[in-house]
Amino acid sequence: MLSKYLNGIIAKASENLKTIVLPEGEEERVLKAAHIIADANAAKLIILGKEDQIHDYFNKNGWSLRGIEVVEPEKSPKLAEYTELLYNLRKEKGMTLEQAAQTAVNYTYFGTLMVKAGDADGMVSGANHSTADTVRPALQIIKSAKKDRCVSSFLIMISNDTPYLFSDCGVVINPTEKELSDIALTAAETAIQFGIEPKVAMLSFSTRGSAKSENVDKVRNATALAQEALKADIYKDSGIEIDGEMQADAALDAVVAKKKAPDSHVAGKAKVLIFPNLEAGNIGYKLLQRLGGCEAYGPMLQGLNAPINDLSRGAFAEDIAGVIAITCLQATHK
Repeated sequence: MLSKYLNGIIAKASENLKTIVLPEGEEERVLKAAHIIADANAAKLIILGKEDQIHDYFNKNGWSLRGIEVVEPEKSPKLAEYTELLYNLRKEKGMTLEQAAQTAVNYTYFGTLMVKAGDADGMVSGANHSTADTVRPALQIIKSAKKDRCVSSFLIMISNDTPYLFSDCGVVINPTEKELSDIALTAAETAIQFGIEPKVAMLSFSTRGSAKSENVDKVRNATALAQEALKADIYKDSGIEIDGEMQADAALDAVVAKKKAPDSHVAGKAKVLIFPNLEAGNIGYKLLQRLGGCEAYGPMLQGLNAPINDLSRGAFAEDIAGVIAITCLQATHK
């Protein structure tokens, strides 16, 4: 069962069909997710894998392949074109044409090259691969949309049909003050894309100086950097508000917020939560997902020139379908 929010995302995706490549055609959960999306006519899909096996699986389940193309990278007439593209992108880093040919046939690289070549609008991977396996080709081929800002990840968490955005829970292990500021600004922009109010809380184990630590100082300084950046013309009338440092209860609970941060416009109302490091973010979202009953979609990448999104290896088929729909909306906003 998808939440009302995710069903709304799928409905929006169906209004402007995008082409999304799924490089893990060997994974049953991915094939089930592809069926969910294709059945809702929410995207055009390209599944990378063995054509006979995928066709047999769909036929066995009585599912149509309408809106789905199956591509075997090893047999693709585009392989030479993608090899040349990869070589030209990476030759200054020492990649030879032979190495490019060996790399381009890797399904994750092949899918990423499809996006770079304009043959797909986005990619969703990670059901059977680590985050690094998805992120590495994206950084090498798609690259950052803003050279002065780090690429990071976000999750959309659904609690009682209310969406929240968490960042960063999948990429930047121990962000610097500047990187943490970048993450907050990019996450706020991402939230706007998905109709989530951009009230951003910079999380810590301290609220407004209640604890002393270098870790607290980092969050406080990152908050100041982000707030200063919001004075730029590009953020005028954006509605983005960033505050911190604050504890999670102060960020989410209005009663606690009145006690700990009574003058804050974010405390008690936060919909975007920025974690101080990957350890806190990853642990936090998985606890909420497994013990708190929240739906978790992601981690997805933000700050790239095109949407390349990661999955938790524990994702269910419905989770993957949600990420595909979210990727479609990201592509629409590019």
